[in-house]
Amino acid sequence: MALRYPLDAIDRTILSSLQAEGRITNVDLAARVGLTAPPCLRRTRALEQAGLVEGYHARLSAEALGYGIMVFALVSLRSQAEEDLRAFEQHVATLPEVRECHMLNGEIDFILKIVAHDLQAFQSFLTTHLTTAANVASVKTSLTIRTAKDEPGVPVDPA
Repeated sequence: MALRYPLDAIDRTILSSLQAEGRITNVDLAARVGLTAPPCLRRTRALEQAGLVEGYHARLSAEALGYGIMVFALVSLRSQAEEDLRAFEQHVATLPEVRECHMLNGEIDFILKIVAHDLQAFQSFLTTHLTTAANVASVKTSLTIRTAKDEPGVPVDPA
């Protein structure tokens, strides 16, 4: 797939740096990419306006905030009509414990990444918010034992 916005090596370094360290100052970013601050800021703003930078956020510690459980749930719906798919997506959008929701191709309709404080809290969430949701045919869950890799964003290919 061709990029909608032409990127040179400096743009790619800016993107890679921002993804790794979103709080980097423009002065430090400019030094890293070999520019002075004003042209670096112009490039960064252009990348943002082109939609390559979707936002900036802090990455919080689930464990430090008391979320000791992460579960992946495979959800099958009774109907795959577009209105039913959208209704399910709207429902999970209201559930803060659901951190990710992806529609899949194949036997399973959605995979959800869910966090909970503990197993009892997850069981309560499951039985009150997920399995009882309209049009849900089945939910299969897998509790995460450990995470070997958790890297946000996407790879920034070299020029």
